[in-house]
Amino acid sequence: MAAKAQRAHYVCQSCGSLAPRWTGKCSACGAWNTLLEEAAAGMPGSGLARGAKGRLVALESLSEAPPRPLTRVPTGLAELDRVTGGGIVPGSAALIAGEPGIGKSTLLLQLAAAFAAAGRRTIYFSGEEATQQVRLRAERLGLTGAPLALAAETNLGNNLATRAAGPRPELIVVDSVQTLWADALEAAPGTVSQVRAATQELVRAAKRDGFALVLIGHITKEGQIAGPKVIEHMVDTVLSFEGDRGHPFRILRAAKNRFGATDEIGVFEMAAAGLKEVANPSELFLSDRAASTPGSAVLAGLEGTRPLLVEIQALVVASGLGTPRRAVVGWEPNRLAMLLAVIDARCGISFAAHDVYLNVAGGLRILEPAADLAVAAALVSALTETPVPGDTVVFGEIALSGDIRPVGHTEARLKEAAKLGFGAAWMAMRRSRAPARSRTGDARLDIMAIGHLSEVVARLSLQRSPYRRGFREIAQ
Repeated sequence: MAAKAQRAHYVCQSCGSLAPRWTGKCSACGAWNTLLEEAAAGMPGSGLARGAKGRLVALESLSEAPPRPLTRVPTGLAELDRVTGGGIVPGSAALIAGEPGIGKSTLLLQLAAAFAAAGRRTIYFSGEEATQQVRLRAERLGLTGAPLALAAETNLGNNLATRAAGPRPELIVVDSVQTLWADALEAAPGTVSQVRAATQELVRAAKRDGFALVLIGHITKEGQIAGPKVIEHMVDTVLSFEGDRGHPFRILRAAKNRFGATDEIGVFEMAAAGLKEVANPSELFLSDRAASTPGSAVLAGLEGTRPLLVEIQALVVASGLGTPRRAVVGWEPNRLAMLLAVIDARCGISFAAHDVYLNVAGGLRILEPAADLAVAAALVSALTETPVPGDTVVFGEIALSGDIRPVGHTEARLKEAAKLGFGAAWMAMRRSRAPARSRTGDARLDIMAIGHLSEVVARLSLQRSPYRRGFREIAQ
């Protein structure tokens, strides 16, 4: 029986399901060639019939003690504090993931150095780089003066023993969790069993001893966090570090945050001296924009509580293929297909014979529906070769009927546009007719209240377009 209990089993590295024998395809998630052999190990809690009886646990009510205010420790990086909700909570666990080379290690080294420079004991466990490599990066970033405790170790037991020795740390950074391995498991580092066990032990220690834990995680080629999905449930915060290597901008998003909102973003710029915080991302995203160019529209967007102005670029060319090409960068491809259908059905403009290319300048990824009107304006502008006025911002959600629906935080969007020198705005028409001019701070913007998408098409002078042949008449 003992030999049977220790028999190896196969674990899917994609979903973590178990299989008694190897098969090419996982029966649970359908992934191919993801089953790896791992030796069965005794798990805590096995043999319930033979185990000792549990002890009684004291029960409490919600009203017995007044709730204590949530304490946060500022990180020293304002953009990181914005995403986390004001700082790092002691005893919390965070997981940050991103593509290789995007700047995860650089960001967390700056975070650890800022903590250590503030007099808080910080330990940085590097599993992918030697200590000398980390020192070279710190020298480049100008952080060698920070009293940061550094170690290159991948053994989970050694890391936990090092943490227990000496004064209690306030922050521990592990780079990365996929490199850790536990002696009790006969599996290679990075497998589902090792990643799950390492994360569980580290999170348990952080909750018990009250130090903040930050883990770096790898991502798969599909952009998902590598390892079992359960590790995202174990931690309190899941951060995603995004960016295009062709642009210096990096976006930090919170996919999960038990201590704050998940709709805020932090904007950084990758420079030779490390990641620099961007206090005014709108000005940076629009710095290289050429005004009055066909196929370009400025979106007055909103990320969390921060208004953000970004350029939407569209290119429409005649297609030589039977199926026109649709290429999108920074926006939802399905939403583009829906928008093209609305323009065709409600405005009589067909893109069936044209390739459509859409890009959000600066490498930003736009998620809010307020970008619909800006995308539509850029598409029609590119097709008709009629530029949207260069001093105009555009925002609004488009319904399937072609009606333009208002979006929230209008005053914040207009105020940001006025601050950057814009003089007009195309936006949705409220039920109570919007005024011709709207005061935003000390500036005034000319407001064009739009009720239907056909009004934008008419404003962009479709009748003078060289592509007018074959178009149906626009309903007035």
